[in-house]
Amino acid sequence: MDETNNRQSGYSASSYRTPDGAPADIVIFTITSTERRAAKKSLPLMELQVLLIERKGWPFEGQWALPGGFSKDTESMYESARRELREETSIEDVHLAYFNVYSEPGRDPRGWMISHAFFALVNERQLMNRKAADDAADVKLVPVEEALRMRLAFDHNAILADAWERVRHQMLTTTIAKEFLPERFTISELYQVIRTVVPEFEEKNFIRKITSTQSRNGIIEEVRDSRGEPVTSNRYSQRAAQLYRFTDYQPRLSIYG
Repeated sequence: MDETNNRQSGYSASSYRTPDGAPADIVIFTITSTERRAAKKSLPLMELQVLLIERKGWPFEGQWALPGGFSKDTESMYESARRELREETSIEDVHLAYFNVYSEPGRDPRGWMISHAFFALVNERQLMNRKAADDAADVKLVPVEEALRMRLAFDHNAILADAWERVRHQMLTTTIAKEFLPERFTISELYQVIRTVVPEFEEKNFIRKITSTQSRNGIIEEVRDSRGEPVTSNRYSQRAAQLYRFTDYQPRLSIYG
């Protein structure tokens, strides 16, 4: 609508209050893996962690928070989120998914701030070059459950809790587990990745369901050699186990539950 039409309709921007800022908050999850020091072979220790920054200035100076910041009027919210993530943590090339808007009155002492939240579950390799920059004094990975017990800045505890629910849903309804597995993996390795993100997930018949249930048929396949013989591995167990790999099939239903 041009200026002439604005006058004819009686519209004036000054009649409406606009937010004092439109920040983007970004929740970056990863799964860390640590080899066990044990006499017997066993799966590594895995833990779901979240990326936090230490705020450098007011408000909440010295307090831990999610990375993020104000958008510019020359960029979209997605562009803003990617820029802020890069400026505060030096992390780039992460696919961010939008999941919610936060607008509770008083959520930010600087004024009326409507924040748009994004999340991603990424391989730890993508976070190796992380370092604090811009208005962040420090950056670190923290176990998610520990982070939720911390007093994060603004309403970031609520944002983190909501994002965790989203990533748990994603783990049970997509093939994102492949991002944390080698190309060839055992069923035990796949099961461990799922339970790292969704600790309460328990399926006694997991092997049968993931390999034979009709709605999940074709998601993974057995690895076989050039002669058609099964390929096995004992890298994390005393007894060799069948290796699998993900196919290109994308499920429409929950693939695990």
